[in-house]
Amino acid sequence: MTSPAGPNGGGGASGSRRLKFVAVTACPTGIAHTYMAAEKLQQAAAELGVDMKVETQGSIGAENVLSDNDVREADGVIIAADKEVDRERFAGKRVLSTGVADGVHKPKELIERVQSAPVQSGTAAAAGGAGGGGKERSLAYKALMNGVSYMIPFVVVGGLLIAIALALGGHATDKGYVVTPGTFWDHVFQIGVIGFTLMIPILSGYIAYAIGDRPALVPGMIGGFIANTGALYDSKSGAGFIGAIVTGFLAGYLVLWIKKVQVPKVVQPIMPIIVIPIVATTTLGLFFIYVIGKPISWVFETLTGWLSGMTGTSAILLGAILGLMIAFDMGGPVNKTAFLFGTGLIASGNYAVMGMCAAAIPVMPLGQGLATVLRRKLYSDQERDTGMAALFMGMFGISEGAIPFAAARPAIVIPANMLGGAVAGAIAGVAGVGDHVPHGGPIVAALGAIDGVIGFLIAIVAGTVVTALTTNALIELKERRNGGAARTLAPAGVPEPVLVGVGAGVGSGGTAPSARTTAVRATGTTGAVSAPAAEAEVLSGYLDERTVKTQLVSDSKEAAIREMAEMLAGTGNVRDVDELVRVALAREAQGTTGLGESIAIPHAKTDAVVRPTVGFARSDEGIEWGALDGTKARLVFMISVPEAAAGDEHLRILALLSRKLMDTGFRERLQSAPDGPAILDVLREIR
Repeated sequence: MTSPAGPNGGGGASGSRRLKFVAVTACPTGIAHTYMAAEKLQQAAAELGVDMKVETQGSIGAENVLSDNDVREADGVIIAADKEVDRERFAGKRVLSTGVADGVHKPKELIERVQSAPVQSGTAAAAGGAGGGGKERSLAYKALMNGVSYMIPFVVVGGLLIAIALALGGHATDKGYVVTPGTFWDHVFQIGVIGFTLMIPILSGYIAYAIGDRPALVPGMIGGFIANTGALYDSKSGAGFIGAIVTGFLAGYLVLWIKKVQVPKVVQPIMPIIVIPIVATTTLGLFFIYVIGKPISWVFETLTGWLSGMTGTSAILLGAILGLMIAFDMGGPVNKTAFLFGTGLIASGNYAVMGMCAAAIPVMPLGQGLATVLRRKLYSDQERDTGMAALFMGMFGISEGAIPFAAARPAIVIPANMLGGAVAGAIAGVAGVGDHVPHGGPIVAALGAIDGVIGFLIAIVAGTVVTALTTNALIELKERRNGGAARTLAPAGVPEPVLVGVGAGVGSGGTAPSARTTAVRATGTTGAVSAPAAEAEVLSGYLDERTVKTQLVSDSKEAAIREMAEMLAGTGNVRDVDELVRVALAREAQGTTGLGESIAIPHAKTDAVVRPTVGFARSDEGIEWGALDGTKARLVFMISVPEAAAGDEHLRILALLSRKLMDTGFRERLQSAPDGPAILDVLREIR
């Protein structure tokens, strides 16, 4: 085996160190070939004496995801995929790209070829730092990034539509900068408002989803909506994005806890879609309204009273305090307290307080946007794009443009925002700025609603620059402490938002998920199956002696599928055999389930099935199944799951089967087992 050529070609491996490679496997349907290729590559690596970790990008999501460290330490990257795989994270590494079939049939050849493959161009590897170990990001961090990633489009679309509507159809009034109701631009404005209304539940929902998987999505989104609706807990302001982060994590971990509750097997199929969402949503909603919401209301009222007692203090102190409050939570109770305090004084002819608030309002989005312009290398492409949108929103006084940055790096961005807001507010106070409308940003100065325009603009510019410089300085400081690994909205190695469900990634060794893990994902509980029962069951109990045939009578694919469907019907789990056969054959029409190596795994998801059921049968003569390698199917598994209740369970079963069936010894034992009980004993090896 040849050695990698040079540091850029694979980390400069020496002869004293085992070679280490990483791979990504994927196919258009994201089912069996994805996992077969992964298993074959790992087997070949073991035979060749090298290390291999494989990320699978299947229909159930990315599993065994490659970390920054995995990529940094790799001597080469193999992409065995029939669909597009993002390569930016592999910049500076030798990358061999080929079809998924080669991963199944030519794994050793791919490992040999990758050592002389061309080096992937780009800057992703450098961004991660050449030295230092770094560390695997936590589930909490990944969950937060997941929520932020899904929220960003809502912030950008909503904010830009509002800004465009205000620019082209808005005018200043004593109630603020508004668009004339019923006009075309009012409709554009309202569409933007819907985007802003949804962004908080989206943030909360997808934080929860990343922690607790699909059952956590509903409680997360509804919890976020409740957090942002202050009227539900007697507050004039909702909890904003900070409340959404709180409800997202509460929902996610609440769902994890509920999953651990042992329930009867008959209840398990409805746990993920009915029981868990209802219990978690109700519990979280009531908890927020009666427990968390009351302190939020108290904070709002207390701050309002405190500010009312400060109107006689120095303008610089009051401006700094108002700027701090405006910048803290961008729409939450602290921000709204300052804003409504300034708005209320306009009616009494005091425009100075609103002037201080108006100067601070645009500082957060303008500052974060400027930060991405000044130090582009500190930010991902997604962050830079979001920064440009934030700059535009800031010009129109839409402070929410900074929320994605604050949600992603709260410990860095919120203090920087507050410092910039305090500077802007203090300067506006000293300059005697007055605002006649309850709105902020340069747009109100352009419309003639500001007294002391020069001081107002100076305050905004100063606050913006302070925010940008402080943000970048804190990011660089954190980067140096972490050995060069900076946080970004889109973590390196994650081409799109990663939905990190419980146990979604397998260990760094690249082993397949265990049968126990699959049972947990399917049933939504980690305690429902005792250890002795798990040892006795095959595929979480979906396959048993009633669904095993030592010899198929059929000699064609269509007949074999019907024969196996009738066998599955003997369990009482199939309502309509004809419908099950129809759906299975329709799946075959999309692409053969003949996987090669004399294996076929037909599968169907239909309401003709009341419970997930798996069958196995052998054919000594073999049945033509259209496999790519030309082999006839001698080992046939049939998977049937309910349309409504099973979710992606058939894909999880497929992943388990596909990996195990790549073991030649396992296939030989399965083929030679003398009877049904012996076959079941072999199948219990699936983990």
